[in-house]
Amino acid sequence: VVSGKRAFSDIRGAKQKSGRPVAQLAEQRIPNPQVGGSIPSWPATSAEQAGVVNKPDGGNGPGSVWRLNMSEAAAGRLDSLKWVVVLALVGGGVFGNSYFGDQPILYRVLALLVLALIAGWVASLTQKGSDFFTLVKGSRTEIRKVVWPTRQETTQTTLIVFVFVIITGLILWGLDSVLGWLASLILG
Repeated sequence: VVSGKRAFSDIRGAKQKSGRPVAQLAEQRIPNPQVGGSIPSWPATSAEQAGVVNKPDGGNGPGSVWRLNMSEAAAGRLDSLKWVVVLALVGGGVFGNSYFGDQPILYRVLALLVLALIAGWVASLTQKGSDFFTLVKGSRTEIRKVVWPTRQETTQTTLIVFVFVIITGLILWGLDSVLGWLASLILG
């Protein structure tokens, strides 16, 4: 066992021999910017895993939430303008539907559907719109994973619910009748 004073002098002596600070003597690492972090709480990832490189797939792969391309950043600034266009289309549809109230309903419904499709397309060009469609795609994937009940299980469950609703209704009807009879006895 080495005493504390001797251990300290050994560390000072090591610094004098190598000319490097003690921390560098304890741990020597070569910086590698392509790898990322070097501590367990910040695990190393490649630039592609982190999503900081432009991908040929249009940014639909892992890490697609990172937007470092300057043209995409400029497009993100136009999101508020796109939402104004969406609101103008919806407002125009509402106004047009009331203004052309004397026209046949079929024409008005078709015009509203066309405006809704255009407004939906413009909204899908925004960041929130693309996030929504990503959510919808993920939801569809999850729905495919669901194990749906068979026709027999569905029928049995429906009958059980139906029977319990009838029983509960009869209990409530009986309770209401008894309480109504008691109230009529008390009030006369």
